[in-house]
Amino acid sequence: MFGIIIGLISGTLLGIFSGLVPGIHSNTIAGLAAALSIPLVSFLGVDGVCALIVSSMIVHTFLDNIPSTIFGVPDADTVLSVLPAHRLYLSGFGERAIRISALGSLWGFIFCLPLFALFMIFLSGLQNYLDWGIGLVILTAACLLIFFSKSPAWASAVFITSGALGVYAMNYSYLSFGFFGIGEILLPLLTGLFAVPLLMSSIKKSPKIKTQKSSPLNLSNSQIYSNGVKGAVAGAIVGWLPGFSSSTANALLAVRRSGNFEKREPENYLISTSAANTANAVLGIAALYAVGRMRSGSMAAMAEFELPSVYLMLLVSALAVLLGYFAVLFASRGCDFFTKLNQRALSIIVFIFLLALTVIFCGGFGLIILILASLIGLVPALVDIPRIFCMGSVMFPVMLFTLGLI
Repeated sequence: MFGIIIGLISGTLLGIFSGLVPGIHSNTIAGLAAALSIPLVSFLGVDGVCALIVSSMIVHTFLDNIPSTIFGVPDADTVLSVLPAHRLYLSGFGERAIRISALGSLWGFIFCLPLFALFMIFLSGLQNYLDWGIGLVILTAACLLIFFSKSPAWASAVFITSGALGVYAMNYSYLSFGFFGIGEILLPLLTGLFAVPLLMSSIKKSPKIKTQKSSPLNLSNSQIYSNGVKGAVAGAIVGWLPGFSSSTANALLAVRRSGNFEKREPENYLISTSAANTANAVLGIAALYAVGRMRSGSMAAMAEFELPSVYLMLLVSALAVLLGYFAVLFASRGCDFFTKLNQRALSIIVFIFLLALTVIFCGGFGLIILILASLIGLVPALVDIPRIFCMGSVMFPVMLFTLGLI
């Protein structure tokens, strides 16, 4: 029990660190835990090490919304929530956006518990059908996104071009060799598509950020529950796919009749995408136990050990959810600090930091992907279409993979 408690506390602290630092993912923490498995197991025991991996993964899904909201810097899980969250921050409601995201993650965990049970009972028998069917679901979502856009021609061009880059980057990801081995190719890919255009805009013309306001959330129960369920289900849809993040689930949630959905209903979208993020992480545990699917780096690291009781890991997940939720509420109070800084200088610092991270973790190949992705990421603003169509970088490879074409 001592090892489990220490593992939970250590994992929570590491999840807070990885969530707050752009470019650091919970998979990185899990990889370090696997590399240090011998001393960690001798101190914490196998159950304690698995508790560390699971808690860091869960807490990360709560804290990673903070750099997305303030800096507009996404990781694979928060890439689409950047759109409404950063806009709310610029309008003075950054604390509200962060707290809504935390609430969405909390309810995403609650609503994914029945799905967790269904995964454990039925997943092994349905696995082959689900793998093939998800490709059709993503294809349908992509077609609907493009069809209902303001400019289907430009939307198609951005989606296909970013998709081609995503296929290329993932197919040759072994070339992204940095100082610590092969790096996560999604770092330069998503940074270039989503973060660099925002940072370049801030450098060119420093935005006027209003003083951050503390205000009640004023969300109805039906609003919370309906969007929480949507997020949990979307997280489940891609919960059995190995190697892909909940950004795919978030793209499915973005199917609307209007390309400006993130402007019209930011609260609803933040709830559902945050719920999908956390539910996807939790359901990855079910996929590991039910069919041996290692659908994330954290689960791949955990699979190297003798798996503890699934009920113990669910308990650790629940405690990590509570710790992550209260950590976000505390951290959200610091939003106003960043409004007092020179935004142009801050954007330059963040840009240099992300550039350095790309070179350190992904080497020269990662730098090439960053440049190409940045060029594509600049297009949506120039032709006045939502940047969501850059999600072709993730949706296109997933679709081709599940349909057996790559």
